[in-house]
Amino acid sequence: MSKSPRRLVLLDLDGTLTASHPGIIASVVQTFKDLGYPVPNDSELRRFIGPAVKVSLRRNGVREEDLDRGVQIYRRYYSEMASFEDPEHHGQHIPGRLLATVFDGIPEQLNRMHERGLTLAVATCKPEYQALPVCDHFGLRPLVDGVYGASKDSTRVTKDQVITYALEQLGFDAEHGDRALMVGDRWTDADGAQETGLDCLGCGWGYAEPGELESHGCYRVIDQVDQLFQAAEDYFDKDQTQH
Repeated sequence: MSKSPRRLVLLDLDGTLTASHPGIIASVVQTFKDLGYPVPNDSELRRFIGPAVKVSLRRNGVREEDLDRGVQIYRRYYSEMASFEDPEHHGQHIPGRLLATVFDGIPEQLNRMHERGLTLAVATCKPEYQALPVCDHFGLRPLVDGVYGASKDSTRVTKDQVITYALEQLGFDAEHGDRALMVGDRWTDADGAQETGLDCLGCGWGYAEPGELESHGCYRVIDQVDQLFQAAEDYFDKDQTQH
């Protein structure tokens, strides 16, 4: 790790770096079918993208006694079982985590931020054991300085817990001048940032509902991927003048 002061950018994964809805939704649908619950409607299914899956299962009427089994079923479809046809390779099947694409322009934006000396890390509520192979598969791992996610044992699941963990792993030291910014597309990113004393840059190309990011306190919302590098630069330039 470079010496302080550093400028850290924590990046959400689903809806910020990757369009991951096909695999998440397909895995959720199979989970409800296996549990014997009615499958939620399309708008509710999209709300599974971002929050911890247990939170979303509970919101959609899954009983407390079925929640842990629901999480296990979801993880099996999403991470382990090659259950879904690969759109890139006809006749082959892949787990849900690989049924996604990187948003156009993201690699270029990450490279530009790195070239300007920013420290980049993925901070996701997706379990870390799922996030790492996703980042490897889509070529994101070499573009960031770390990938941090929820724990498999559910002791670290919320975005504020993940942010705290990521900052600890990165050796973040505010007293020595380190600054950090959360970048994400859902209310969970904004709330998690606030709870850990960070600002959140909202990504309008993700899965937020209209007005969601603003109402949860994002200091700014950008609508296009190609605005990401400049928005981060602007934030830290402004931030520097205030410290």
